[in-house]
Amino acid sequence: TLDNWHAYNHGKQKSEWRVVDGTIFCDPASSDRAGDLTSDKEYENYDLVFDWKLPENGNSGVFINVLEVDTLTAAWFTGPEYQLLDSAHKDYQLPLKRAGCLYGISPLKNAVDMNGSGEWNHSRIEQNNGLVKFFLNGVQTAAMDFKSEEWRTLVANSGFKVTPEFGKRTKGRIVLQNWATGVNFKNIKIRELP
Repeated sequence: TLDNWHAYNHGKQKSEWRVVDGTIFCDPASSDRAGDLTSDKEYENYDLVFDWKLPENGNSGVFINVLEVDTLTAAWFTGPEYQLLDSAHKDYQLPLKRAGCLYGISPLKNAVDMNGSGEWNHSRIEQNNGLVKFFLNGVQTAAMDFKSEEWRTLVANSGFKVTPEFGKRTKGRIVLQNWATGVNFKNIKIRELP
């Protein structure tokens, strides 16, 4: 259901996000445009798993540690992104944009085969005390310490250097990105860590 979600900075209003055949689906043809789907709750230490699929040339992402305030118009201004990208997309060959990477910051830690257009992929995000790990189809694809000097240097040398709130938190909302191509999510489960 969408019970624990809302549209970023728009609350529980009707949006392009709906439940279809047991999945959370972002409908690119919907006239109800409200933006990214945002968790009602903030999370800090957790193990998150989810399945996702995209259409051909599809693009989306999952943001973590997102700050939601009226002065920020988009989740990506604050939250690092687990990239979701169909292998047929023109950007897929760019190392900082491949599915499973820490978008715009670091390439894949290990090579991984993803399932193609219209097929389900399985992802995992673990975060504990600022240490984050990404996995795609059972392969670790990223590792970063959000409290480290390395992280601050990577952000300062990235396209996010113009967004002063980016990557400053180790607690925040989880956000599913609407990139107007359509995306499906299912089996979203989160276990909070002590």
